[in-house]
Amino acid sequence: MKYILPLLLVTASLFGDQTFSMIKPTAVKEHHIGGIIDAIEKANLTIVALKMQTISKEQAEAFYGEHKGKPFYPELVQMMSSGPVVLMVVEGDNAVPALRKVVGSTDPKKADAGTIRATFGKSVGENAIHASDSSESAAREIAFFFN
Repeated sequence: MKYILPLLLVTASLFGDQTFSMIKPTAVKEHHIGGIIDAIEKANLTIVALKMQTISKEQAEAFYGEHKGKPFYPELVQMMSSGPVVLMVVEGDNAVPALRKVVGSTDPKKADAGTIRATFGKSVGENAIHASDSSESAAREIAFFFN
């Protein structure tokens, strides 16, 4: 696996389109980082930037701002700022749909067998991983954490 420092990221991609992914605190705490990265790489996707950090409550509120006012928002912000996350820029052909396929449905109970969420997720709220849902979201989310 090759790692490129975030400062070296360029807009031209060597491996295809870019998308963003984040391994959530529960999955980090339960030592699933390696298994999740392995699943991403086995899907012929390449991680070109990676870092671990604990995001602040303010960062979580801003990142998930589109959900503000929804019943699950306070719990989501609290959970996402409760411990370290792993932030990744992932590249590959049709990266957004390719990553979302390997990630699986938001509800781990409804996710296809073998997907990351079916394997490592505990619930809708603790579903192990975030993956961008569009190229536009990916660009915004990459810029949010990798400036």
